[in-house]
Amino acid sequence: MKKNLLTSLLPLVLGLAAGGAAFAQAAYKPEYRLSTNVNNAFPLGRGAEAWARLVKERTQGRINVKWYPGSSLVGGETTREFTALRQGTIDFNVSSVINWSPHVKELNLFLLPFLVPDEAAFDALIRGEVGKELFAIVEKRGVVPLAWGENGAREISNSKHEIRRPEDLKGLKFRVVGSPIFNDIYSALGANPTQMTFADAQPALQSGAVDGQENPISLFVGAKMWTLNQKYLTKWNYVNDPLVFAVSAKAWESWTPADREIVRQAAIEAAGAEIADTRKGVSPGDDALIRQAEAAGTKVTVLTPAEQHAFAVATRPVVDKWAASIGSALVKKAEAEVAASRRK
Repeated sequence: MKKNLLTSLLPLVLGLAAGGAAFAQAAYKPEYRLSTNVNNAFPLGRGAEAWARLVKERTQGRINVKWYPGSSLVGGETTREFTALRQGTIDFNVSSVINWSPHVKELNLFLLPFLVPDEAAFDALIRGEVGKELFAIVEKRGVVPLAWGENGAREISNSKHEIRRPEDLKGLKFRVVGSPIFNDIYSALGANPTQMTFADAQPALQSGAVDGQENPISLFVGAKMWTLNQKYLTKWNYVNDPLVFAVSAKAWESWTPADREIVRQAAIEAAGAEIADTRKGVSPGDDALIRQAEAAGTKVTVLTPAEQHAFAVATRPVVDKWAASIGSALVKKAEAEVAASRRK
C-alpha cells in the first residue's frame, strides 16, 4: 500500500520540482542594468564592460547585463547610484568610494589626505582586515560588494600656475566631488572648493569659471584635460581612490547560489584586470601617461617626499576631524596596515 502510494505521488513530486525550477528561471529578469559614471575610455569603464561580458557568457545569458555609462540611469548624478542600487532600480554598479561615501561614512577612510602614499599601501588596505570590515559595513546597507578595484591616485591640475607648496592653492577655485571631506581639504589649503559633476566641470574649466580639478592621471589623459585649460598637473598622491564592484541585494537574492558564485568570480577577475589597467603609465618604471600629458603641453610636477609632507602637515587637522566620524578604531587600524606595508 505504501509502495503504491509513493508510486502514485512520484509524478506529482517531479512535476512540482520541474515547476519550481521553471519558476526560478522565470524569476530572472530579461535585463540587469549596470551603471557607471564613465565609459570605456577609462579603466573603470573597461572593467565594468568586462564584468558584464563575463557574467553574461558564464551564465549562458541567464544574467543578461546591459551597461549604462554616464550614470544615465540616475540622471547623471553619480552619488545617487548607491541609493538606486539599494532600491534595486539598478542591479550592478562599479563606483568610486567617493560617490558612495555620503551614504556610508566609513568609506571616507580612503579620502583622508595622504593616508595612502603608494600602491603597496593601497593593496594592504583592500586585501587586509580594513577591506573586509568595510565590505561588511556596505553589505549591512543592502548592497553586496564583491571586489575592490582602483581608480588611481588623485592628482591636482589647474590653469594658473605650478603647484609645489600648500600656499600655491590659495585663492584658486577647484571643482571637487561628492564627499564634504574634499571641501575641508581644499579649504585647509586656502583654496575655494566647489562641488559639481564631472559633466558640469568640463565646461566650467573650459570657460575659466573654475581654475582646477583633481582626478587620476588616467582620467586626465583620457579626457584630454589639457584642452580644458589644465596647463599644470601636480602628482602629489593625496588620495588613492578605490572602486567597488557590487550588486543590489534584491538581484543577488534572486539568483541561484551557483550563479551568485559566477557573478562574484567574474567581479574578482574583472577588478584585478581593472587595477592593472589603472596602473599602466603611472607606476614606478612606467610613466607613459605622464609623458603623454607632457607631450600635449602640460607642465607635470612630481612632488618630492619632503614636499608631500608639507601638504600632509597642512591637512592633518582634516584627518583629526574626520577620524571621529569614520571611526577612530578603523582609522588606527588603517594607519597600522599602511605602516606595516612600508616595512615589507
